[in-house]
Amino acid sequence: MTAVDALQHTLAAEHAAVYVYGALGGMTSQASAAALYATLTEGYDAHRTRRDALVAQLGRRGERPVAAEAVYDLPADLAGEGQVRRAARSVERACAETYAALVSETTGDLRSGALAALAESALRELDLGAEPQHFPGVPELRDR
Repeated sequence: MTAVDALQHTLAAEHAAVYVYGALGGMTSQASAAALYATLTEGYDAHRTRRDALVAQLGRRGERPVAAEAVYDLPADLAGEGQVRRAARSVERACAETYAALVSETTGDLRSGALAALAESALRELDLGAEPQHFPGVPELRDR
């Protein structure tokens, strides 16, 4: 995988994250689940910022950024706060894995940014109730 391929793959993951976070926020009450709503809003804003930065990075490289899909699959049961948290954790885990791949394919400032995004996704996953992991974003090393 080239650095551009990794950037495109990461951008595709960010498109999905923005979509899912937007849907999850729309299913969460700011009044009755204020902490969850705040975490979802923070996640949505962070993923939008990352998405926009990836689009700009690809543009600076003369590449055409991958477009967002028209629609993304959402988990079937999002009836309660627990299910919404689980769905958001899944988004963060997928993004952490994508950023870990980007770290492995890049150098310099791009790698530093990918590492920061990986850490941010891993921390947000913890905020959403996940258990701490060794080597977040690298599933094959989770049990070490």
